Amino acid sequence: MAKRDYYEVLGVARNASEEEIKKAYRRLAMKYHPDRNHGEGLKEAEARFKEVKEAYETLCDAQRRAAYDQFGHAGVDPNMGGFGGGGGDGFGGFAEAFGDIFGDLFGQGRGRGGRQVYRGADLSYVLEITLEEAAAGKETQIRIPSWENCDSCHGSGAKPGTRPITCTTCHGAGVVQLRQGFFSVQQTCPQCHGTGQIIPEPCPSCHGQGRVRKHKTLEVKIPAGIDDGMRIRSSGNGEPGKNGGPAGDLYIEVRVKKHDVFERDGDDLHCEVPISFATAALGGEIEVPTLLEGSATIDIPEGTQTGKRFRLRGRGIKGVRSATPGDLYCHVRVETPVKLTEHQRKLLKELDESLRKGGAKHSPDGSSWAERIKRFFTAA
Repeated sequence: MAKRDYYEVLGVARNASEEEIKKAYRRLAMKYHPDRNHGEGLKEAEARFKEVKEAYETLCDAQRRAAYDQFGHAGVDPNMGGFGGGGGDGFGGFAEAFGDIFGDLFGQGRGRGGRQVYRGADLSYVLEITLEEAAAGKETQIRIPSWENCDSCHGSGAKPGTRPITCTTCHGAGVVQLRQGFFSVQQTCPQCHGTGQIIPEPCPSCHGQGRVRKHKTLEVKIPAGIDDGMRIRSSGNGEPGKNGGPAGDLYIEVRVKKHDVFERDGDDLHCEVPISFATAALGGEIEVPTLLEGSATIDIPEGTQTGKRFRLRGRGIKGVRSATPGDLYCHVRVETPVKLTEHQRKLLKELDESLRKGGAKHSPDGSSWAERIKRFFTAA
């Protein structure tokens, strides 16, 4: 496939300045960087990132750019005798592009005047919600720490009445260049740490940082069906970057509180339903709660045993990635009556005697258990 015009790739005019080319490259490199793209769009982003890098490496070097302007792609193709190795010492354009690429990868790059810029750190926040809120979704507010410009120095970091001076080591560039033979390597200035400035008298309010820690309130939308442990990303609400670098992101981790009635398993819900001894024996209708839709009715068949499970379709939770809601499973637990009166005791004894006379047909589980015990001791 034929290569696209490098100026078209970067979206700049053919007479664009070096600064305009750098600015376009930084914007596109951040947009198409593989770390910022996931899923189906990753393959396309990688191809565009490679294309942008190649265009920048050519146009940022004066000699290679001149060759490209005159001969097109053939003028910079090393296989066709062009200026494939770059101008000057052969490493200038590549070294600069190399620094930009790894700056993006590790959250740093170069700002105005060549100063190192750093992406802000990501922040995390734990948000507790109820099971009902997780199922239905909600909008809420959270307060997080943030940074704002210092009112005393207006963000300069210098004591009122003074101001920062240009770093004498890097002359305001924020980086220093080291040469070893044919190689030229740039690194952050050890004197100003990439800011390009020195503050002789730091501001006493912010201690020279130019900003102070405060708090801000954010609106957060919790999607319906979110589960415990899932995270919501709020772009740009992490720590601010340094020297004009982009801010980090805020990750809100959801914690769902334990519910008094229901237990969640994926999109399904489970609950335990106590029923009386009489209802279990004779059968009948009982009402059971649902999470968001009031109550529902279950038909209990005659002779129901403890542990019997009843399924209510579609009464669970519709997860954030699910097309249909899950189910509600009601687990029956037969309650043993307590604190009986003498009359009640007498009636139960009469019932027990009557059941015993009826034999195994009234207690199939008990009879089979007795047979298993008998075979066990006989075998022993």
